[in-house]
Amino acid sequence: MYTATLAVALIDEVIFRDSTGMIPIRQLDSGVSFSVRVHPRAKKNAITGEVGDALKVALTAPPVDGKANQACVEFFAKLLKVARSSVTIASGETSRNKVIHVAGLTSAQLRERLSV
Repeated sequence: MYTATLAVALIDEVIFRDSTGMIPIRQLDSGVSFSVRVHPRAKKNAITGEVGDALKVALTAPPVDGKANQACVEFFAKLLKVARSSVTIASGETSRNKVIHVAGLTSAQLRERLSV
């Protein structure tokens, strides 16, 4: 069950932050988006916590030739059980701070699949 303590309407999106303090998730018409902070060249692929309003994600891929971006998309596609084509990097292609967009999911489905 999801209880929103903060819901802010911005044009055609709603940002949710639940009572557990989980990162904000933007509900869009086409799906959801959320922020991540990527740690490339890690020992394993995993969500290792939160940094501010972003999920901290460790990836084994190096930040060279888009390999970390590709690994990030593949990691979230597998974790969220959606097609790779449903996961895109909306912003931050050349930065550790990225915004991930997942088409076809609601914020409630995202939280459930992240097991938060």
